[in-house]
Amino acid sequence: MSELPARVSAAAHDQSREINEPCCISVIMPVFNEASTVAAVIRAVLQQPTVRELLVVDDGSSDGSWQVLQDLSRSDARIKAFHHQANQGKGAALRTGIRHAASPIVLIQDADLEYDPAEYPALIQPIVAGKADVVFGSRFAGGPHRVLYFWHSVGNKFLTTLSNMATNLNLTDMESCYKVFRLGVVRQINIEENRFGFEPEITAKVAKLGVVIFEVPISYSGRTYAEGKKVTWRDGVSALRCIAKYNFLR
Repeated sequence: MSELPARVSAAAHDQSREINEPCCISVIMPVFNEASTVAAVIRAVLQQPTVRELLVVDDGSSDGSWQVLQDLSRSDARIKAFHHQANQGKGAALRTGIRHAASPIVLIQDADLEYDPAEYPALIQPIVAGKADVVFGSRFAGGPHRVLYFWHSVGNKFLTTLSNMATNLNLTDMESCYKVFRLGVVRQINIEENRFGFEPEITAKVAKLGVVIFEVPISYSGRTYAEGKKVTWRDGVSALRCIAKYNFLR
């Protein structure tokens, strides 16, 4: 067997046997008012043979999403549904999911149809191979994607560039939903941001851990606002605040 890269964390050695098992992923799915899409996404997730458990966190939905999740959880023991009485934000939902995760690899999945669970094998491969501790999926690294908003792409690249300047990483998509972690790594990160600010926060905190990060091309089928897209310019302003806060003020 070839020697693992010198910078791979001790967790890579400690978890290597378990990660090679057929089912090794805990998928964490925050849900907020996604009753029209969440069932289809859950079916797609559970079709992936590497998924050991799906931790679905309803974050105070008002559109019937929680009832859909309760019904689905009775049909498959791998689904573990959690409920926030009031909407707190994606970061808060992730905290709940991470606290209950039990698999050696943790993967973040949105509850819409923008990201394809069929890409899990490519996303986890660097970790399974012992080459990485964290993997970012990149929508801008060559995968097919739906053509949508020019200024969104400009804003994303601007925020990613600022984040890279602060962390000295060379990511192409800091704001990507698909982030994959060794359980031992993500448990070291205290997510403080409740909403979308957790993206630059978690990137800064991963960089400070000094773990090995890989980036993998992914496809992307983005939504319009009419179709339910939730990110706004206010989230971009919040991301600027979080880049400064978690890179320079902590």
